[in-house]
Amino acid sequence: MSGAQLLACILAVPMLGAIGVALTRHRPNLREGVSIAAGIVLFLLVATLAATISWDAAPTLVLAEPVQGLALALTPEPLGMLFALVASFLWPITTLYALGYMRAHHEQNQTRFYVAFAVSIGAAMGIALAGNMLTLFVFYEILSVATYPLVTHAGTDKARRAGRLYLGLLMGTSIGFLLLAMVWTWQLTGTLDFTPGGVFGDKVGSGMLSVLLVLYVFGTGKAAIMPFHRWLPAAMVAPTPVSALLHAVAVVKAGVFTILKVAVYIFGIDTIAGLAAADWLLALAGFTILMASIIALRKDNLKARLAYSTISQLSYIVLGAMLGVVAGAVGGGLHIAMHAFGKITLFFCAGAIMVTAHKTRVSQLNGIGRRMPWTMGAFAVGAVSMIGAPPAAGFISKWYLVLGSLDAQQLFAVAVIVISTVLNAAYFMPIIYAAFFKPEDPAQDQDAHGGGHADHGEAPWPILLALVTTALFAVLLFFFPGAPLALVQRMVAL
Repeated sequence: MSGAQLLACILAVPMLGAIGVALTRHRPNLREGVSIAAGIVLFLLVATLAATISWDAAPTLVLAEPVQGLALALTPEPLGMLFALVASFLWPITTLYALGYMRAHHEQNQTRFYVAFAVSIGAAMGIALAGNMLTLFVFYEILSVATYPLVTHAGTDKARRAGRLYLGLLMGTSIGFLLLAMVWTWQLTGTLDFTPGGVFGDKVGSGMLSVLLVLYVFGTGKAAIMPFHRWLPAAMVAPTPVSALLHAVAVVKAGVFTILKVAVYIFGIDTIAGLAAADWLLALAGFTILMASIIALRKDNLKARLAYSTISQLSYIVLGAMLGVVAGAVGGGLHIAMHAFGKITLFFCAGAIMVTAHKTRVSQLNGIGRRMPWTMGAFAVGAVSMIGAPPAAGFISKWYLVLGSLDAQQLFAVAVIVISTVLNAAYFMPIIYAAFFKPEDPAQDQDAHGGGHADHGEAPWPILLALVTTALFAVLLFFFPGAPLALVQRMVAL
């Protein structure tokens, strides 16, 4: 199979999976089997492409050419390959988790859920493998629309309000700022292709480039940089599998992936280093990291704490992109993968606690580690990764971000990383301590409706298998970071 054919199949499989899910809606076991099978096939295709690709002659698949000289095209590059591998690998695992969660929680409209899920993954593949900014923008918007029914899945007034905020902020920023930046770039350079070293050269002054950089960063609302972050905690009203994959991996990672890709391939690392706007945006990323961490520290709702933790962690990647040095870009690229496995594990654990112990607040988790040792053990692994401590994957990406900050002589960035690491420990470690070392409060051992007692023991096996798997990979990537590290190093070497 040629590279172009592989690209076509990678885009087609999630969409065919969505059709298959819809056609098997009356047979739940088959429906979910189709979803898991599509995820496995997609990952195998992406892995095949990654294993066989020649970066000196990367394949291209032209989907359409709406404007002469500007095509909708897929052309993989190393950072996009990493994003595609992570998202495709986690799709079947999250589907397995969703199988246990959706049934245990007696969720309605499960067919719609799995269809939207598959279309969203397809859009994420389009973003990851986009050959230019126009293609990325089109799939970026498809992802926003496809995830709307997932955010509003519950059908409540709260869910609908969250959905309006979600679409309003994401599409408002992308159409108002990102599209403007793209049109301006096209007018100045005649291209939107992702080009190693950037597309501007010496043709555009630093003042105009600074304005463009601000438009690109603020136009990428999915990166959740303040003040365009409110959609993310609002979207936590969605079922936990949505929060796990789409708001710990696909949606938020599409945002920071876009910013890093723009920094490397539209501006160029050397150009970023000379822009005053990059210093200002780096300071804003640092503010977002610290402020979101402080807010997370004050949240008693577990998913809300994880949401603000995500906002903080995403800005590590923005910070890495704005440093204007190779190590910063490498650290940012690595954090796309390392954060994904740690944070999805934490969301999986939060959902397991909710469906099994019927608890949603941090203050209710005393002693739960003795009842759910596998779940809380996995939670501890995810938390250590978010803190950036060994032996978890988050340590590797944070290490490169520190090196990049030192290379750029940005002591502010070093201080932000150190302080935020302390804050991360402050809002995660008490949960682990309480879960394993504090006695349970029998008065809290009741379900969310005030009825009977919570179930004892672990969550259903699909949930448990999924969260243990992602926790395992969060550790394995610490000991074996070679594959993602090779891809992000190749990104800056092209």
